[in-house]
Amino acid sequence: MRRHSFLVGSAAAVTAIPLFGARGRDRPLRVLLGSGDVRPVAGGFRFGGREYRGTFSRGTDGTIINVVALQEYLYSVVPREMSSAWPQSALQVQAICARTFVLRHADSQRPYDVVPSDLNQVYEGVSTESAVGRAAVDATAGKVLRYGDALAQVAYSSCCGGHTESAAAAWGGRPVPYLAGVPCPYCTASPDFRWSRNVPLSIIERAMAAKLRGLGRLRNVRFGRWDASGRAGTVELVASSGDAVVRGSDFRIDVGPALVRSLLILRAFVRPSRVWQTQESLQLDGGGNGHGVGLCQWGARGIAISSGSVAQIASFYFPGTAIDTWTNVSPPPTNTIFRER
Repeated sequence: MRRHSFLVGSAAAVTAIPLFGARGRDRPLRVLLGSGDVRPVAGGFRFGGREYRGTFSRGTDGTIINVVALQEYLYSVVPREMSSAWPQSALQVQAICARTFVLRHADSQRPYDVVPSDLNQVYEGVSTESAVGRAAVDATAGKVLRYGDALAQVAYSSCCGGHTESAAAAWGGRPVPYLAGVPCPYCTASPDFRWSRNVPLSIIERAMAAKLRGLGRLRNVRFGRWDASGRAGTVELVASSGDAVVRGSDFRIDVGPALVRSLLILRAFVRPSRVWQTQESLQLDGGGNGHGVGLCQWGARGIAISSGSVAQIASFYFPGTAIDTWTNVSPPPTNTIFRER
């Protein structure tokens, strides 16, 4: 059998078996990489300028799917999502969270389980691996976060700015008991604990063009409906011929997370144009980086530096959950995937 035919056959053989469950526990993960040329190398292959472990298959549309052991997938994810210079206990919590996320959201009904971007988890192959990252993955082999007898819903972001966010407030839906938000005094060392951005109104106009259609020029931006964590739930776009109200999370994603680091907005006002500044802009002063739900990565670092254990970090950000071996946990009830991280 030719190598390509064997790989396609291998991928098809695992497609119908869920990753979670007795039959799927040894099944490799399938990561959708995209379109491009592939070159086999020792121990894996090269694609898009990067080297990957495992093998590959081609989807019906020609896209490349990396077929890789879950543990080896995590070797790349953990040091890409958290600095390898951080304490081992923080890295081990990241490994447990990343493993739980994959087992809960891998989808056997598709020809792939996850994508390699922050829509799921960032995965860039061998180049992002590190010795300490691999050690964290190996030390937590098979470990997941459990709530009751089922896998917990897991989310994480860089820095919460002093208080983690409620999943229900961030994304709607029913409240999740262990994702209700907690005060966090441990992430003050993050460069994004407090931040300022000066965003030209023209950038916001372009990003929110659909919402502003027929309302004229954007004149002001007002944040409101503050939740218990201090984040804005809505944003009012004040234009010359009317106003529009959008969800805070939609505003942040559309304008860009690099400009609106989080919705923990401490101050916002429009700066008038000046000699050195040819147009009006929105001055934003805020805290945190990301949606803030679940694990605060900089907070995990802070707890770890204070000699906090893996279990202490996990229980602080996911109160009521426990670390367990995935063979002791029931399959997930749904494949709901959080929209952003």
